[in-house]
Amino acid sequence: MTQMDYKYSLLGSTVDDYRKRPLLLQVDDTPMNLFAVLEVKRELPRRWSTLGCFRKIRLYSVLFGLAVTFLIMASYILTGDKKGLLLTPSPYHFSLVSPGPYAFNLSLVKDYAHIKLVVKSITSKVEFRSSRQLPELKALVNSEPHMFSAIPQKFLPGVKNPCWYEEYTGNITSDPYRTNLYARYSRRFRTVFQRLRNTFREHLFHRDGKPYRMRCLPYFYIIGQPKCGTTDLYDRLRLHPDVKFTTFKEPHWWTRKRFGIIRLSEGFHDRYPVEDYLDLFDQAAYQIQGNLTANASGSPSQPNIIVGEASASTMWDNNAWVYFYDNTTEGEPPFLIQDFVHALQPNARFIIMLRDPVERLYSDYLYFGIANKSAEDFHEKVSESLQLFEGCLTENTMRSCVYNTTINNAMPVRLQVGLYIVYLMDWMTVFNREQILVLRAANKRNRVRDHKKSSVKHQETS
Repeated sequence: MTQMDYKYSLLGSTVDDYRKRPLLLQVDDTPMNLFAVLEVKRELPRRWSTLGCFRKIRLYSVLFGLAVTFLIMASYILTGDKKGLLLTPSPYHFSLVSPGPYAFNLSLVKDYAHIKLVVKSITSKVEFRSSRQLPELKALVNSEPHMFSAIPQKFLPGVKNPCWYEEYTGNITSDPYRTNLYARYSRRFRTVFQRLRNTFREHLFHRDGKPYRMRCLPYFYIIGQPKCGTTDLYDRLRLHPDVKFTTFKEPHWWTRKRFGIIRLSEGFHDRYPVEDYLDLFDQAAYQIQGNLTANASGSPSQPNIIVGEASASTMWDNNAWVYFYDNTTEGEPPFLIQDFVHALQPNARFIIMLRDPVERLYSDYLYFGIANKSAEDFHEKVSESLQLFEGCLTENTMRSCVYNTTINNAMPVRLQVGLYIVYLMDWMTVFNREQILVLRAANKRNRVRDHKKSSVKHQETS
């Protein structure tokens, strides 16, 4: 049988004959076994099937990742709070202290009566006196030796503002502000320091062949509280010709920068030395120095220029103590900000702006919140903070809880800032009542003029 006859007979054969006969293909007049071809071709589809499987797995993985990302972003947008993602349990629900003796949900409207019980329980533990023991001067000096070595115990006579002359040991041709950390983090400071460095050499005072520069501290401080009108008071006092302030309102040196804190959530940075803080008053120091020169020559001048500082954290923020001081006082800071200020400036004067604590807290919430603010969300955060604070009070004193850095960081709102009496009593343990002026921010429009007069009179009666 020829090959052609075989090919035609294959088409007309029965099924049994077809199964018995080998299947041949003819390529270039050469017969080939079909099973051999199929065996060769069989590996190729298997390889493509494996690659397709991998592609499907990768595709499904990408789709699953996108779905998870979408859910997380959606939960972030809906909650408006990174600490409350729908897929992430909030750390605030795992309190570090007992949540308090009341077993109920403060976040529900029906528990409003119980919220009043918690508030009443907290206020019942407020004491209108301070039980703290004042630290010794030696302990303060040992904790901050450089600060006490840089600031003298006595200031220039005949000058109302606390100022002194400091020998300048640097190169008078170099930039005196090149290492100032305030200039590193603030464009405004860089602009101001550029003007100051241009006139720095001409303000040096030479004696016995040595250059000296005038240094000044604030005569008065606006120390608190935040969201109580301190910025408005600051802006109005700046209009007085005899009142000068730092380059900007809130240096936060006493409470944060000297510890290297810019934002506590970002960890610690380089500590700002006291020289960086004193640089902020150079502009006012130049004016005071110019007045002294004018007085010596008999020219008219402004002899009563005073310098102010308006960091609204000075009154209350002692959160850094737990990281830098030994905890030997049963959960209370061994040193407070006012201890250091008093040791250096026993005659300093202070202005405190206060406001209804609930209004202050709500304003604070609106200012520092992230997104999706509402009265309901504010209620939730306040309720959670009340539970945490009440739980702390079951095991600690009021002062311990107010100065407890862990509790302060855990509370969703800054509830402790509104406990004015605790801070005020502690400030009055080192300063006299005559040195502290307390103003109330209520009925602001009707009291602005009275506040300004009271503030100026407070500075003039020293």
